[in-house]
Amino acid sequence: MHVSRITRSPRLRRIALVAACSSGILILSNAAPAMADTHGQVLAVGDIPTVLGNLRTWLVGILAAVATLFLTLGGVRYVISGGNPGEVEKAKSAFKSAAVGYALAVLAPVIMTILQSIVGG
Repeated sequence: MHVSRITRSPRLRRIALVAACSSGILILSNAAPAMADTHGQVLAVGDIPTVLGNLRTWLVGILAAVATLFLTLGGVRYVISGGNPGEVEKAKSAFKSAAVGYALAVLAPVIMTILQSIVGG
C-alpha cells in the first residue's frame, strides 16, 4: 500500500489542514458585500415572482457554498486519514454529502419554478 508523504508526517498533515482552512477563510473574507448603499431608499419588492426569483438565487448560492465546504472537508479528511479505514469512510461520507448538495443546488431552480407556477407568479 502506497502512503503519501503528507499522510506519514504529522507536521505536514497540520500544514495541509492549516492551508485548507486558511484558503477557505481567505475566499470567504474576500466576498463582495451583500448590502449596497441605498442612499435612504427603501428596497421593497412589490410582486411574488421577484421574491421567488431572489429566493432562488439565494438558495442556489447557499447550497453550492455548503456543498463546497463539505467537498473541501472531505478532501482534507481523506488527505490526513493516513490510510485509517474509519477516517476514509468519513471522507467518503463528506463527498457523498457534497454530491447531494450540488444536486440540490442544480434542482433548486426547477423546484422554485414549480413553486412559482403553483403560487401563480
